[in-house]
Amino acid sequence: MTLTSIIAKRKTMHRELSQQQQRTDELERQALQLESLANLGSAMAMIAHEINNLLTPLSNYAELALQNPEDRVLTERSLRKTATNCRHAGKVMESILSMANASSIERVDTPLLPLVKGVFDCLCRDFNKDCITVEIKVGDDLRVRVVPVQLQQAIMNLVLNAREAMVPKGGNLTIEAQDGADSVVIRIRDTGCGIERAEIGKVFDSFFSTKHKTACGEHSRIAGSACDEQGRSGNGLGLALCRKVVESHNGTITVDSQPGQGTTFTITLPKK
Repeated sequence: MTLTSIIAKRKTMHRELSQQQQRTDELERQALQLESLANLGSAMAMIAHEINNLLTPLSNYAELALQNPEDRVLTERSLRKTATNCRHAGKVMESILSMANASSIERVDTPLLPLVKGVFDCLCRDFNKDCITVEIKVGDDLRVRVVPVQLQQAIMNLVLNAREAMVPKGGNLTIEAQDGADSVVIRIRDTGCGIERAEIGKVFDSFFSTKHKTACGEHSRIAGSACDEQGRSGNGLGLALCRKVVESHNGTITVDSQPGQGTTFTITLPKK
């Protein structure tokens, strides 16, 4: 092979490599665009999921006020709750969009107990009507460094998921927290239908859902989402949202479950 042919071949190879690099760069650019669209789609789905969680109590409050126009105290209380939930809905959208855009919202040192109780205020649902006993074991002085509305989102999803697992038989829902040296551990435990072992590793995946018969009878359990009062099941985004919230706080979330016995979600949040 002559020197001229070697040089020509090397030029051809360089040209082909350059073209291949251009194609690779273009594919990476397209992949980034698709990833951005996917993130936007996930964000919108999460927003829809969260707003749906808040719309049911908003509707209940409005109906309560309309049905009892002569009861001034009840009407004012219902309207006040409605206004509070509307503000909370705005914060939910802001925080989810922030997470989707990988931007940060300032964390604040805040007491945990009011956050937990606030979840049940937003739900506007007496769990006793579902034969569910709620026990909150959170110390008055226990504090966490979090974006408050985001942690409330995560807890709300876990609470709704627990309720779904226990309806219609009923059961016990326990929310407890422990203060450790470097972290705060929050456990949300239900005595519902539980999750099959083969499925437990997938429950934090977006849109993952399962339908099966359990000890509770014919039951649809969709990971991280709850059925509303009309029995419509959710879309499998709740636990994916929980994981994203917890990981954005440099924490961890794990699940332990036994079919027919119940499920425990454990959130561990660093103090710093």
